[in-house]
Amino acid sequence: MTDPEARAEKLSRELDSAFRNRADLYRLLLEELTGELGAERAEEIMIRAIEQRGKEVAAAAFASFGANDARAIGEAFLAISPDGGRMYPTDVERSDNRIAFKVKRCPLKDAWVEAGVGDEKLATLCRIAGAFDRGLFEATGVRFDNVTWTPGHGSGCCHIALTNRAGDQEADDAGRALPN
Repeated sequence: MTDPEARAEKLSRELDSAFRNRADLYRLLLEELTGELGAERAEEIMIRAIEQRGKEVAAAAFASFGANDARAIGEAFLAISPDGGRMYPTDVERSDNRIAFKVKRCPLKDAWVEAGVGDEKLATLCRIAGAFDRGLFEATGVRFDNVTWTPGHGSGCCHIALTNRAGDQEADDAGRALPN
């Protein structure tokens, strides 16, 4: 039998590799679809498909939550974050009707950077990948705000905020903003 710590470390590396493989598939699919259909149409198709996958996952993972469970949905999301949260480390802001994540590292973005993807294409791929989060969280009925990486955004990745629907007006009145 293998040492549990060595096994856990091996599984962690394999999981990271699987996410990087997903990133490579997104990159290659975008290249192929762009060649066939043009950049705008390629992005639209990928966003639709990836957003739909987010909705499918939400149906299984968040079926018991509703439009005013933003904080609980966010906490459930953090609890199932791959590799105990190490794969997507976040800074988190919490309030009674809202939770916001500032993602500090993304294995998809890391893989695209390592593949030599330029800033414009990197921003496109981040928008495409962000469609999963939109599908996932909007399917629950909460208000979802997301700022994906763009040039000048810094070294991190996306910023996500979930807000109860009942608190929409109150949050807007208070000058609600995504974390910096």
